[in-house]
Amino acid sequence: MYKTLPQLLTEVVDRYGNNDAQLSKDESGIFHPTTYNQFFKEVSSLAAGLNTLGVKRGDNVGLICDNRQEWLVADMAILSLGASDVPRGRDAMPYELKFILKTTESGLCFAENSEQAYKILLLAEQLPQLKTIVIIDTVHYATYLDQLTHPKVTFITYKEVMQRGEELLLTNPSFVQGEISKGEGDDTATIIFTSGTTGEPKGVVLSHTNFLFQLEQLPKMVSFGKGERWLSVLPVWHSFERILQYVIVSQASTIAYSKPIGKIMLFDLQRVNPTWMGSVPRIWEAVKAGIYQNIKGKSGVVRALFHFFVAVGKAHNLFLTMVTNRMPQFKKRFYPLDLLVAIIPLILLTPLRWLGDLLVFRSIKKKFGENFKAGVSGGGSLPKSVDTFFRAIGITLLDGYGLTETAPVIGLRDIRHQVAEVVNVLPETKIKIVTEEGKLAPPGVKGVIYIKGQQVMKGYYKRDDLTQAVIDKNGWLNTGDIGVWTHRGEYAIKGRAKDTIVLNGGENIEPLPIEARLRESPFIEQAVVVGQDQKYLGALLSLDTKQVEFYLKESGIPYLARFDLSQMEEVKALLNREINALVSAKNGFKNYELIGRFEIIARQFQVGRELSAKEEVMRHKINELYQKEISALFA
Repeated sequence: MYKTLPQLLTEVVDRYGNNDAQLSKDESGIFHPTTYNQFFKEVSSLAAGLNTLGVKRGDNVGLICDNRQEWLVADMAILSLGASDVPRGRDAMPYELKFILKTTESGLCFAENSEQAYKILLLAEQLPQLKTIVIIDTVHYATYLDQLTHPKVTFITYKEVMQRGEELLLTNPSFVQGEISKGEGDDTATIIFTSGTTGEPKGVVLSHTNFLFQLEQLPKMVSFGKGERWLSVLPVWHSFERILQYVIVSQASTIAYSKPIGKIMLFDLQRVNPTWMGSVPRIWEAVKAGIYQNIKGKSGVVRALFHFFVAVGKAHNLFLTMVTNRMPQFKKRFYPLDLLVAIIPLILLTPLRWLGDLLVFRSIKKKFGENFKAGVSGGGSLPKSVDTFFRAIGITLLDGYGLTETAPVIGLRDIRHQVAEVVNVLPETKIKIVTEEGKLAPPGVKGVIYIKGQQVMKGYYKRDDLTQAVIDKNGWLNTGDIGVWTHRGEYAIKGRAKDTIVLNGGENIEPLPIEARLRESPFIEQAVVVGQDQKYLGALLSLDTKQVEFYLKESGIPYLARFDLSQMEEVKALLNREINALVSAKNGFKNYELIGRFEIIARQFQVGRELSAKEEVMRHKINELYQKEISALFA
């Protein structure tokens, strides 16, 4: 029985070696297959080559690369040696790379191309442990190759490492298999850095068991088939896409690499004909928006038919849900009443629903390919409007819930009994929801979600203090998320008690540094960044009224009274300039960390209302008190 991911891979190769493991594009956009036999040969060669470069059991290896065929090869090669990878995407800022590679003392680091290698090279003097950079792609950004020289750092190409490995395996063909056999479940597989409460990244240490546990439990909720195709569009260094790729390997299925760009993704969906696709809510929102945008260009009759049948589909799905007893039960429902109310409308709408599928929905579903079974959504809660739309047209989306600290799956909508708005607990996983009073929350009452299971991380790298702050002595992890039980044991996510914001594109954002920067403005008394499950960040701002009044008087701008300040266009323009100056790329903020819109709160925040006794912002209270204002930011 396998105990590590490479040991699982060897079992898959033994049984399904001729199955396609990967489909990757060439320069002309043509997909080329790699079988599991070929894939494992590449893994073995790269692992052996890394060994010649000094990589050994227990080492940490940087992996700065976006999703591509070589990423999974590198991942499995590193793990085969008993080392662990430290992944990050190409959009990582230099200060992030410095912190991550220095903290983990990575002696070798993969770089996707010479541009990334050059970015790391500029940090070399601050990374005393770094000795080798492996460049995966030497074709793109080739102009940087001439600049890659350093007296203490060796540069070598991915292909050269493979060649070194092939030479080693000629003399010692069982070397990699021998290393794989030494692996244990508790060995560290990866260290994924995520934002901390102070803005300093935290390294989440995940073991092989953390991942393998989910591979055993997920098939109990979703009927995966051997050899099915998956379209991969998300950054693989995120734990969500990573577990999807391990699921694919465990099922001897095929990963087809695409991009989260509408035209490319839809084109690849039809060419690859996948059964599954994992994605974040933003992409499903974009697909929905694209469908509506396409309809706008049609004739009036076509537009009318589309909107009519979407309405029919939504109503039909609602009544079908009631008849099949699949309504979310945050409050107890009386099923005989649901049945009585819904059965006749369901019967009447069914022929229209079939007609809508024939005339409208079938052509939309064809864009997903002929074999599409379901999309898996993670990295943020799926908006109800998006979920409802796709259910109406007959496309299944499975909403998932998890954290990087849980590798990541905690819950998933069960494909066999789909209930909107909620997820089911992953088998063999314990969850409790605790109220502010410290009591176990009954159905319908909000509280903080705690989880206990084999997917819970080993801890934060070199930060026992942070680990002990979130995992108690009995092994319960405080997720920081607000949840609520239904009366049937499902649960829904209702917000975040902790600070981290997750946009619907999956980006994790720590609001505290942004808020601190906003408060540097003399005109802003308090700032709260919001945007959970949204496309962009918004901000609620309270004014330093004295400073604002002083500005208005100096500028010769009249105003009637202090309570009018928040509504003045001149004040809004002032704050807009302040925000753009303070929270900008120039000041080190990424594009998705910029403030899209803001709302001025007329009153000051008060202790006991918006602020705790320590005068810290209580975000869950802000979400309750200013629900209308927050909704307006994202309308």
